[in-house]
Amino acid sequence: MSQKAFPPSADDKILIGTASWSDPGFVANWFPKGLPAASRLAWYAQHFEMVEVNSTFYSVPDPRMVERWCRSTPASFTFHVKLHRLLSRHSTPAKLLPPHLRKVARSSGEAKIELTPALESAMIEEFLPSLAILRGTGKLGALLLQLSPSFSPRKHDLSELGHLLGILRDHAVAIEFRNRHWLVDKQLSATLEFLREHAATLVSVDAPSSDHFMIAPSGLDEITNPHLSYLRLHGRNAEAYLKGKTVAARFDYDYSDEEIEEVAMRSRNLARSAREVHVVFNNNNLDYAPRAALRLRAALGQILKTPSRQGELFAKS
Repeated sequence: MSQKAFPPSADDKILIGTASWSDPGFVANWFPKGLPAASRLAWYAQHFEMVEVNSTFYSVPDPRMVERWCRSTPASFTFHVKLHRLLSRHSTPAKLLPPHLRKVARSSGEAKIELTPALESAMIEEFLPSLAILRGTGKLGALLLQLSPSFSPRKHDLSELGHLLGILRDHAVAIEFRNRHWLVDKQLSATLEFLREHAATLVSVDAPSSDHFMIAPSGLDEITNPHLSYLRLHGRNAEAYLKGKTVAARFDYDYSDEEIEEVAMRSRNLARSAREVHVVFNNNNLDYAPRAALRLRAALGQILKTPSRQGELFAKS
């Protein structure tokens, strides 16, 4: 099976970034005041070598926009692309599909779209031009499949993902399970075996300590593809995670210095078994994510210091 050709790297190559670069909290609290929207990605790329594209969860990216992303970032920059919510088994209204697919998609009540293999293939076809641009510049990382909590082993089977993974066999795919029942007890071994068979990366998480079915277990660092380990940090606020009404409210958490040191140790441990480790901060209230990501870079010795106030640049090692 084809693998994504990550560039040659040291055994401990660890890339750090955030889940999007344009969250409102970033704009209000992290980017320099008055920075034009068109300049934000370039400024972000002065601080980080990788980012997770979040907008693709809601819409198919315009290739012209993707070309601008590539022009705004250094040659070594990496974009992980979050797959559309329909592909991730989330309830999806027809208005979030490309217009020409809305006419052929079948609805299953309240204008929610029924996912079929044909529609799955059609959605991937919509993504391919933009993915080809990123791949052509050497900037395409993994495709992130952030599964819905409703995708559970009680109602579904992992084989349901086989068609999608087959279509994407020439791409690196990282899968985040948002239903913990896939990752505990007897089900865990079957889940890991499935991922290894499809050369897919299990997304490890840092999440609240809770047995709630919507919170995956933290500390599960199984390597299912030796080319890439993927760690997403959601914060450790269980009440906010479960009851928050907005994305910022759900992932409202500011990591302490001691916790950043824990993440640094965990990242180094993952790097012993994977060629690359990519760490994505998703604690995206205010500017918590970029500040935590910079502190992790400092803890790993990747930068000399972190900025003390908004807009201050740091010195690179």
